[in-house]
Amino acid sequence: MVSTRSSSTAIATPRAQKSESATPPPSTIPKTRASRASNSSVWSHAPSTLTLVWLGVTLPLVIYDTTYVLLRPLTMEGGSLHWPLFVPYEMYGDVDHVYGWPAFERHDGFTGAQSFMNVVETAMYLVYLGLWYRNAKPAKTAGARSAVDGPVGALALLIGFSAAVMTFSKTALYWLNEYYSGYSNVGHNSIQRVIFVFVLLNGPWLIGPAILTYRLGSEIVAGLASASAPPARRGKSE
Repeated sequence: MVSTRSSSTAIATPRAQKSESATPPPSTIPKTRASRASNSSVWSHAPSTLTLVWLGVTLPLVIYDTTYVLLRPLTMEGGSLHWPLFVPYEMYGDVDHVYGWPAFERHDGFTGAQSFMNVVETAMYLVYLGLWYRNAKPAKTAGARSAVDGPVGALALLIGFSAAVMTFSKTALYWLNEYYSGYSNVGHNSIQRVIFVFVLLNGPWLIGPAILTYRLGSEIVAGLASASAPPARRGKSE
């Protein structure tokens, strides 16, 4: 009797040890879950205050400008749509002939072409804002702006970056076209008039998009660098 009980105890002991070893110590479970949670943290994008202010100011102006160009000659001096909305273009067209009668009468296609690109560019900005506004999740930190994540966030960032590059490139082309044509459209003005009308009105469309391109591009690079980093390094960075 004694030997039987002792042998059964001896047999049961390894089974108990196996069942105990099959379950990891409770102290290791939270660490594993925490590491998985940290590795699965989701990238997100939220437009900066500068981006929202810039688009809030410039999009209505670009729509206004594009409407003037694409509806010429009705919007020009003497046209049925000229007064009162497009009266300021009478003065600007006298300074910059791209917007005046000289370019229109010689059938200069650059004015209409760049305005058509304005339509595409504006649509891209509106899609960018729409993707963020409709899909953004409330920020967990007080005072932080809601952000959009996942494929939709990546698409929004890519569209916003591409639109900013378009704006900068189109404006740079506008200025370079004037330079390489021997200032054929603004060369009749005094230097003061060129600076206070042409430069001051068009300069912001070089500076603003350049800043947006840098910021949005930096965010794309940072996201790609984080995604391509080794898991161990990514875990440390997170």
